[in-house]
Amino acid sequence: MNGTNVLGEFLRARRALVRPQDAGIRGGGLRRVPGLRREEVAMLSGISADYYLRLEQGRDRNPSLQVLEALADVLNLDADATAHLIGLAQPRLSQARKAGSGTGRGRAAQKPQPVPPDILQLLDGWSNNPAYVENKFTDVLAANALAMALSPNHAPGSNIMRAVLLDETEQKLRRDWDELTEAGVAALRANVGPDVDDPRLVELVGELSVRSERFRQLWGRHDVQPKQSRLLRLRHPKVGDFELHASKLGIVGSDGLVLKVFQAAPGSRDAELLAILGSLTASGEDRDPTGSEHRQTVEDQ
Repeated sequence: MNGTNVLGEFLRARRALVRPQDAGIRGGGLRRVPGLRREEVAMLSGISADYYLRLEQGRDRNPSLQVLEALADVLNLDADATAHLIGLAQPRLSQARKAGSGTGRGRAAQKPQPVPPDILQLLDGWSNNPAYVENKFTDVLAANALAMALSPNHAPGSNIMRAVLLDETEQKLRRDWDELTEAGVAALRANVGPDVDDPRLVELVGELSVRSERFRQLWGRHDVQPKQSRLLRLRHPKVGDFELHASKLGIVGSDGLVLKVFQAAPGSRDAELLAILGSLTASGEDRDPTGSEHRQTVEDQ
C-alpha cells in the first residue's frame, strides 16, 4: 500500500472498473488495460489529458471541487465514493492533530482508546443479545459473553477482518461470506479515508495482502461503502443455521468506535436458537475460559 499518492491510486483503480461502452465510447481498437484510458477520462471530464495524468501521478493534488465532481460522474461513483474522492484530495492537516508528533510514515502507533464505562455497562445489560465494540480497523475492544459464544473471534484482542478472511472456522460460520467480505473491505476503506499511513492500518493491510487473495482483489478495487446494518446468515456449530440482524451504532465522542449488536426477529425460530445459545452460555458450556464476560484488551485497561 503506497500512502504517498492515494488520490492517484483511487483514480486508477476506479477507471479500470468502468466499461468503455457504459461511458458512451464505442470501438476504440485494442485495449491493453481494462476500463477507460486516461485520455478518455480526461475528455469525458472536460479537462486536459496532461492535467489528468498529473492527478494520477500525484504531481497535482489540489483539484477543484468542480473537477472532482466531473471525475466522479465519469467514474460512476455513488455518493459515498464521491465523498471519499473529495476527501482524498483535501489537505491532510488533521493527521498532525491526531498523531501529535507528525504525520506520514514516521507516525508511531497510538495506544488503543478505551471503551467508555457506560458502554461496558450496556454490554453487561444485553445478556440476551450478542454485542461487542470495535474500532475503525475492526479490532475488537470489548464484548459480552453471548457475542463470544456466537464466535470466539468476537473476543477482545481479535480483529474481525482478519478472522473472516483467514480463519477457516469463521468462514464456515458465515454463510454469506462472499457478500460479507466485499462489504467489509469497502467499509474498512471508508472508515480510514485518506489516513492510509496509520500504523495499525499499514500492519493489517500488509498482513492480509500477503495471506489473502480475496483481500488483495477487493482492496485493489478501491470500493467505498460505510458500515451499514445488515442481515447475517450464520451456521453455528452448537445450534445450526440461523439469521441475525446486525446493527452498528457509532459511539459519540470516540474516534470511530462502533457498538455492534445482534438480534433476532421476535418470536422467530432464529430467536429460539439464539436463546438456546444463550442458555448454553449461561450454563458454562460456551463461557469464555478466562471467566470474564467482557474485558477490554490489556492495552486499554
